[in-house]
Amino acid sequence: MTQPTPIRRTRWPRVLDAFCCSGGMAMGFHLAGFDVVGVDIEPQPDYPFTFVQGDAIDYIREHGAEFDLVHGSPPCQAWTPLNAYNHKTYPELIAPARDAMRTTGRPYVIENVEAARSELRNPIMLCGPMFGLNLYRHRLFETSGFTPTPPPHTRHQALCSRNGYLPTNDRPFMTITGGRHSRAWQHAAAETMGTPWITTIRGVCEAIPPAYSEWIGHAFLTAGTAVAA
Repeated sequence: MTQPTPIRRTRWPRVLDAFCCSGGMAMGFHLAGFDVVGVDIEPQPDYPFTFVQGDAIDYIREHGAEFDLVHGSPPCQAWTPLNAYNHKTYPELIAPARDAMRTTGRPYVIENVEAARSELRNPIMLCGPMFGLNLYRHRLFETSGFTPTPPPHTRHQALCSRNGYLPTNDRPFMTITGGRHSRAWQHAAAETMGTPWITTIRGVCEAIPPAYSEWIGHAFLTAGTAVAA
């Protein structure tokens, strides 16, 4: 049987990491073999790769076509269940981000929380145990230009520590959400997430485990999208 001819790549593929925060998704794309550029409206001193401070949607429109893949994690606060208690008004940026990404003509990925499912188009769901991580962290991913099939999602059986508490033998999984936590908790959470470079509690709590985007990056490359010189 004739083997398919491998795609010849003349440079590393490039990904634009919009609404990048501290770079959880960025690190996964890097591990998958991408050059990464991040953009965020706020300073991100922990971001481990090339960083541009600015409006993410404007940057996508102006520069997205320069990349092989465009990723965005628009702020999730408008959909998070905690907002039922906050009663604050947050920007709803999923649709504007998608519109900007579509103008680039490039494949794209949009990440958000489960509560935003109605805003996303045919998303897949990823969770920590799919990648051997000791946390349950459901995140949805809308993709365009390639269609990855997620790994099996097994039943949640391991018990979780309470938010703010370190894992124990009886409760080996961490709950990682915001709060006034100890520095020891922050370090443990960062290690559990796979984000040891992140130095703030907020940064860890907002991050996406790099294992998710490493898997997505490999799925994109395996889909056979050629990379131009």
